[in-house]
Amino acid sequence: MKQFLMKQTFMKLSTGHPAQLVIGLTVWCVWFVAVYGGLSVACELAAPEPNRGAFNTISLTLIVLTVLTVLWLAWGAWTCWQSTTDEVDSTERQTPFIARVSAGLYAVAALAALIVVWPLLMLPPCL
Repeated sequence: MKQFLMKQTFMKLSTGHPAQLVIGLTVWCVWFVAVYGGLSVACELAAPEPNRGAFNTISLTLIVLTVLTVLWLAWGAWTCWQSTTDEVDSTERQTPFIARVSAGLYAVAALAALIVVWPLLMLPPCL
């Protein structure tokens, strides 16, 4: 019951909630650890031949995970930015500021994920 309530509370966070300021970069941190930790474990368990190039099961799995993460972060940025164009309720004066900064942080996290994943497209995964 407690987890259900926490999930419902998380999903109902407004774009002006201060937690939005850390969610994007926290997701990026979790993605980073999952991608490079998963890469290390996958290379230890079933390393592909280096002469097979950059495209193999390990790289494709990590790229799919990255694409999903980037899409989610981009959706967060778009949602926060769109909320700043809505009418501002007089009781939530700080909402547009937090939403704009959150949109920027979501966008930075998405861009950072794309930059960090770039070597996966160019190099064999287990050098």
